[in-house]
Amino acid sequence: MSNVDYEDYLRSWFTSVCDKLKNNGSLYMCGDWKCSSAMQRVIEEKLTIINRITWQREKGRGALKNWKNGMEDIWFAVKNPKDYYFDISSVMMKRKVIAPYKVDGKPKDWEESEKGNFRMTYPSNFWDDISIPFWSMPENTDHPTQKPEKLYAKIILASSKSGDFIFDPFLGSGTAAVVAHKLGRKYFGVEINHEYCCWAIKRLMNSDTDPSIQGYFDGVFWERNTLNDQKKSVKKRNKKDVQLLNFEELI
Repeated sequence: MSNVDYEDYLRSWFTSVCDKLKNNGSLYMCGDWKCSSAMQRVIEEKLTIINRITWQREKGRGALKNWKNGMEDIWFAVKNPKDYYFDISSVMMKRKVIAPYKVDGKPKDWEESEKGNFRMTYPSNFWDDISIPFWSMPENTDHPTQKPEKLYAKIILASSKSGDFIFDPFLGSGTAAVVAHKLGRKYFGVEINHEYCCWAIKRLMNSDTDPSIQGYFDGVFWERNTLNDQKKSVKKRNKKDVQLLNFEELI
């Protein structure tokens, strides 16, 4: 498909989506390098682009005569650049401190604890902490382009409040709806593939008993390969809960 044809395809549905967007609402659109420039042009016809996020998803097909495609662009746009919701405090990153720096013997801009040395950092527009859903992850389905729940969690937490509506016009296996449900948002979407719809329904049912989002724990986002640290955090918290319970029993 040529760039012209692809832009016409985008316009065939994008205008209708923008019409449904609240005046203070936000839109995120994801695509790889082949379609990203066309997306930018079409988005700018209706909305104001605030930023372009680059997601390093890593996994991708190798190429003998080209660089492996391991990244995608996520365009962040709004209807009104002077009035849109964005909560940076809800998407802070918890990173390990590799070279702890101290001033007068005290940690500078990082926390020293039994769990380890960590720093709370502001997230940038380069996301390298999110992997695609692998076969061993509970959220994984056979959908060919399934996005991670952690990715949607960042977007939803940053650009919506509890109880807000989340809409995905290409719902696929239901990730947007599942994450919205887990985070206390209302949701609706469109999907024409019946099998994908079944996967989405099953995931929504499972989310009632398992609201966890891999990589998002205790109100913060963790780096890749920190599951053991997250488990330590759970153990420490559970230990405190048990101690508190025992103390209350003594009273």
